[in-house]
Amino acid sequence: MGRKAVLFMVAVAFVFMACSFSYAAPIKLKLANYFPPTHITAVVMAEYCKEINKRLAGKVEVTQYLGGTLLSATKMAAGVASGIADIGLSHCAYSRGRFPVMEIMELPLGFPSSYIATHVANDFYGKFQPKEWNTYHPLLFMTSPVNVIQTVSKPIKTLEELKGMKIRGTGRSGDIVKALGAVPMPIETPDLYEAIKRGVVDGAYLTMETYKSFKTGELFKYNTESWKVGSVYSFYVVMNKRKWDSLPPDVKKVFDEVSQSYIEKMAVGFNNVDIQGRDFFLKQGGKTIPISDAESAKWIKAVQPVIAQYKKDMTSKGYKTAEVDGWLNFIKQRIEYWKGQEKANKIPTPFKY
Repeated sequence: MGRKAVLFMVAVAFVFMACSFSYAAPIKLKLANYFPPTHITAVVMAEYCKEINKRLAGKVEVTQYLGGTLLSATKMAAGVASGIADIGLSHCAYSRGRFPVMEIMELPLGFPSSYIATHVANDFYGKFQPKEWNTYHPLLFMTSPVNVIQTVSKPIKTLEELKGMKIRGTGRSGDIVKALGAVPMPIETPDLYEAIKRGVVDGAYLTMETYKSFKTGELFKYNTESWKVGSVYSFYVVMNKRKWDSLPPDVKKVFDEVSQSYIEKMAVGFNNVDIQGRDFFLKQGGKTIPISDAESAKWIKAVQPVIAQYKKDMTSKGYKTAEVDGWLNFIKQRIEYWKGQEKANKIPTPFKY
């Protein structure tokens, strides 16, 4: 074969390789989210996927699987770690003990809104970066709005009236329910509506946004303004670490940039839907029960053992008491900072603090 023929074949090979790279199939990623399509997390994460897909057109294609069709809430953490889903959204209480440090965000620390708690959660991870997340690449953290006592037939005006009632609560929030004198029922939120109808629970320790997003406002009749206890559920959006490590640097950069920008969207969005959930509840004929500052103080005092138990749990895992106290102090400082930001930015909030 002549030299010209060889050069021609080499040129053809290069052209073929270039075309192959040009038309390489995009990296397809599955994002699992147990919430229904109308929920704030589903709506915002749909926008998130759309933005990722637009910015990485031809390189990456992210598809969101909703309503537990790929992974349920309780199986999310394990499912993402094993690669069933590439990206997952759930909260720490559904896999208690897997993210023990981050469970600090679910303690009754006086969070007054999701906007504040969401930003504190991201600040906390950024500052301490607990090793429990090393199986994943965290994309963003957020929290639910503040939990309140919701009941079907018995209005709760005092702490004593909760004694013995079956109240939905999971993870550290279940511990709070127990500290308040009720019996915690670890029911997944998507199953709560049927549980109420069947009389499995007397109420729930949950956010007001669930009145609308899960239609429980059609069944619950009373909403006790116990928000000063200040507990939330701590959510995460994480990618499987092996999948993350396999991505090109430019793709990683886009994921991190978009994720950072969506922290604020989630924070504001959760505040808004909590207000919408309250309004939906009231339109269904629900009644809000205010409690005095003196009564709130009783509730806050009752849940202090939950914080003490967390500290005990963490020291048993090898953490120093001073280290855990440092986490708690950091969170309290960031709560005050983000209170100021929420007010300065005129972010609508469901409660006056």
